[in-house]
Amino acid sequence: MNGRRTSLADSVAISTAVLEAHIPGLRRFAHALLHGDRERADDLVQDTLERALSGWRRRRIEGDLRSWLYTILYNRFLSERNRRRRRGACYALTEMVEEVLPGVEGGQHSALEYRDFLRAFATLPEEQRSILVLIAVEDLSYQQAARVLGVPIGTVMSRLSRGRERLRRLTDGEANVNLRHRAIVLDGVT
Repeated sequence: MNGRRTSLADSVAISTAVLEAHIPGLRRFAHALLHGDRERADDLVQDTLERALSGWRRRRIEGDLRSWLYTILYNRFLSERNRRRRRGACYALTEMVEEVLPGVEGGQHSALEYRDFLRAFATLPEEQRSILVLIAVEDLSYQQAARVLGVPIGTVMSRLSRGRERLRRLTDGEANVNLRHRAIVLDGVT
């Protein structure tokens, strides 16, 4: 009996250590899905890790642990989102983005560009945001992202392409508006 306790304790310690390496990536993905709501993102990651630990013995040993964790997180996100929709809790995307983004004063152009990028990113549909985060930030392969999201690889590629193009158009458009605004201000000064 004592040998069984030791092996169980060793198993928990090993699984915990393996999972800890994935926490930063899971937090980034949850943060992106939840539009920067750090508390809800941390709750989502914690729920994901609890489910992973409780289902540790049921996972496929030969399977990709990273994809398995991201799949659990994404499915938990979808479940929570659907539950909130059923309860009528709707949030305006622009209000959430404005609350999360810091105010920028002075001539900090890179901070303004970053803010504009985050705003543009927040306006993308969830499907495109998810794909962009998984592939561009978390460095998952198309195949892994397809498994995480439960869609065919062709869907991943088309969503990624549309998301990148839309983000490019949004950021280029905002950059042009900012440049025109600065030019008008400078013309008024001279």
